[in-house]
Amino acid sequence: MKKLLFTCEHSGNQIPAEFKKLFAPYKPLLNSHRGYDIGIIDVFKKFSNEFDSENFYSENSRLLIELNRSPHHNDLFSEITKPLNKKTKQCIIDKYYKPYRAKIETKIENYISKKYHVVHISFHSFTPELNGKFRNADIGLLYDPKVEQEKEFCRRWKKEIVTLNKKLKVRLNYPYLGIADGFTSFLRKKFSYKFYGGIELEINQKLLKNKSALNRTTRLLINSFMKVEI
Repeated sequence: MKKLLFTCEHSGNQIPAEFKKLFAPYKPLLNSHRGYDIGIIDVFKKFSNEFDSENFYSENSRLLIELNRSPHHNDLFSEITKPLNKKTKQCIIDKYYKPYRAKIETKIENYISKKYHVVHISFHSFTPELNGKFRNADIGLLYDPKVEQEKEFCRRWKKEIVTLNKKLKVRLNYPYLGIADGFTSFLRKKFSYKFYGGIELEINQKLLKNKSALNRTTRLLINSFMKVEI
């Protein structure tokens, strides 16, 4: 038996009240992709309404702390929060980082204890261009190549997406590698492939640029996902 779990680590660009003064000079940065994954929260919520899944998302900006990085990763804190003293950074970890990840880990543990296999989809969006380089994909599906179940799941999902819209360019492990440091790679190590599968869905923000495009893209992804045997 399997259970679906959806997460969205970069859904918003909110800053807690105690750090608003620190971030006051950085409003343009907060409103950019550096601050959050533009458009992804709408996709995430529409998916959540369609499927029987557990759903977790954070509205705080990744510029406060990066929820999709391991605890000791060099980019856990942004250039804005990295200079803070050790005590303040620990406070951010204890108050905003650990609780989010712990809720998800606990839910997975509960499912596994009941003999379920967890299929985790982590929702993200990416910029059409980064540092002057064009991103050559519309949809990215990220997985661990060593885990056959994840690989096959992404192949099937890609096939269903392209069947519904042959013009879309769907790439596997692009624009990032599925084994790069992230929450899914952390969870794989903790729970093993026998009980957990982690897929990162990456959507080009050009497909989310307005309400019509966002709704069309989301509907296609939902319809294709429905056809993939979970």
